[in-house]
Amino acid sequence: MKGLSLPLIAISVLLAAEAAMAESTVPSEATVEPRTQSAAVPSPVQLVRTLHLMQDQIAIGSTEAHLGQRGLLGILDDRFMNLEPETWQTSKNVHAAVSFVLSGGNPGILRKLLELGSSVITENDRPLIEGALAYVEGREEAAQNSLASLDPQSLPPTLGAQLALVQSALVVRKNAAKSDELLDFVRLQAPGTLLEEAALRRQVFVASQTNNMEKFQSLAVDYLRRYRHSIYAGNFRQRLASALTRIDFGKESSRFEGAVAMMSELEPEARRDLYLLAARSSIEQGFTTSARLLADKAQELAGSDRMSGARAKLYRAASLITSPQAIDDAVKDLRSLDRSALAASDLDLLDSALAMADQIRKQPDIQIQAQQVAHVKPEVTKVAAERPMDVSAPAQGLEQLQTLSKARDALSRVDKLIKN
Repeated sequence: MKGLSLPLIAISVLLAAEAAMAESTVPSEATVEPRTQSAAVPSPVQLVRTLHLMQDQIAIGSTEAHLGQRGLLGILDDRFMNLEPETWQTSKNVHAAVSFVLSGGNPGILRKLLELGSSVITENDRPLIEGALAYVEGREEAAQNSLASLDPQSLPPTLGAQLALVQSALVVRKNAAKSDELLDFVRLQAPGTLLEEAALRRQVFVASQTNNMEKFQSLAVDYLRRYRHSIYAGNFRQRLASALTRIDFGKESSRFEGAVAMMSELEPEARRDLYLLAARSSIEQGFTTSARLLADKAQELAGSDRMSGARAKLYRAASLITSPQAIDDAVKDLRSLDRSALAASDLDLLDSALAMADQIRKQPDIQIQAQQVAHVKPEVTKVAAERPMDVSAPAQGLEQLQTLSKARDALSRVDKLIKN
């Protein structure tokens, strides 16, 4: 069965099954006992499995599944809300409702369950329902209070993985190690699913925050090999670029080889764009060696792409303007750039880099002028010599360049550059 046809098949099978069941409930002359309504429609467990089937196709890149998900969610919302109250007296159906909401379904069904109260739901299930509802409504503290004590291993595999994914998000800011442990559990519990794909995306970010670079690279390679075509791969690549810019390859050059090996899992164009994004962000962080190394890699992959080549040249030259040995060549490269090949934000960076380079190169002239008037006004020489600006002009130039660059081109605004 081809992935692209599966979403439509899933909806068709769901509707056909309901039609067949409804038809089978039409009373005949031989019918003695009426059938119950529960036999006329798929159970909550069957409904949520249909949704998960479609979402797993999203994880491997089916755009049709991504587009069809909204329609299916609308159908399932109606089915869940119209089920009879007795349906929820079974714990597995309650669990299916929670799983449905954590998969993007309408949280109204959980509010309905809480309104029905103890007549249909047990006290054991109440914290799960209340916590899931609080989480999807953005009430993190309430969600944490309800869900923190729950054990994902005590639940069915899919729901347990969903709970662990939620718990990891709730604790990541305060306890990254615990979040990482929960994400490990999700990947082991739900391999090959959208849940694993989401866990990998998040865990790469957690590993970079905790400076676990070995795990960071291993997880990134795993994701790029298995989920590079996911609908959410753009989000992953943005996280990957953000993580790369936290590494100062000037101080940790051995890690650059690992990063290059990791990036080799990408297609050349995607690799080039990611190198460019990371190079630009490294300039913003002040990691000039990183920016130069990343820009060089991007230049190797630019080929005949005029805009990519110009960007790579810009980022490399901008990273070198604070080097006394390289500033002249860097300025020459900056001035030779074709401005029509650069976006507005890169034009700002180009102008800023040239301005800072000009300021840096003027500093020796200021010192010479001070020396020339020393025999007339010696105090001027002393003042000029004591100016921090004269001594640290390259660092100040870079700092100003970083500040302007950050203000004009935040990393979150260039996500479009890294999508498939």
